[in-house]
Amino acid sequence: MNRVKDYEELKTRIVTWIRNYAKNNQIKAFVVGVSGGIDSAVVSTLCAETTLPTYVLGMPIHQKEEQESLSDAHLEYLQNTYSNVIAHKFDLSKTFDTFKFTMKELGHDTHALANSRSRLRMVTLYQVAGSVSGIVVGTGNKVEDYGVGFYTKYGDGGVDIAPIADLYKTEVWELGKHLGIDERIIEANPTDGLWDDGRSDEDQLGCTYYTLEEAMEHGIGPGVDILYRFNRQNRHKMEPIPTFKL
Repeated sequence: MNRVKDYEELKTRIVTWIRNYAKNNQIKAFVVGVSGGIDSAVVSTLCAETTLPTYVLGMPIHQKEEQESLSDAHLEYLQNTYSNVIAHKFDLSKTFDTFKFTMKELGHDTHALANSRSRLRMVTLYQVAGSVSGIVVGTGNKVEDYGVGFYTKYGDGGVDIAPIADLYKTEVWELGKHLGIDERIIEANPTDGLWDDGRSDEDQLGCTYYTLEEAMEHGIGPGVDILYRFNRQNRHKMEPIPTFKL
């Protein structure tokens, strides 16, 4: 899916939107988690392009070497390319292990622990944002945020603004190419990095992003049933919290 005709214009529009949001809301800095994937690489680069202070964080938790090395490479690239970028790496593996040990009497549900990894990163991002008068910038794309709800509630779903949430994954890849993102990141198999077995996004979703994009945009193809099933299952993430009204 590619609805974009001019990626330079798109870059300018998004960078301007981010900068204007900061100006209008007296925001002093941006904070972005850098996973080694294309979404966070694109968002962190767009934030850096605003010229405002941009804090980029690597937050490995027992990460696969290939994921961590891509994150490290992008952190280094940003810091060497943009004078307004401040890079930090916080290894949260021991923090996660302590949390896991503390909760051992309840058992170790693997899905709950995967979500806890994401939530520990969210806490870290907001700790930094609070320290620098900044906001946490989301890295979710259109399929993840509004199609299948493929994110952790109060984890990577806990953000203040979402610059690429109206872009399909294939459009994020193209924007990444335009921004000069490392080809290894562009070509890497997308993964949320929350599982010890290194499963990819497509392993979890059961189809490709392109298939889901076709289903979401045109309502056609083998992804329709998968889109509907995940959307129904994860609707609680995408709707306001149910509230009793007096």
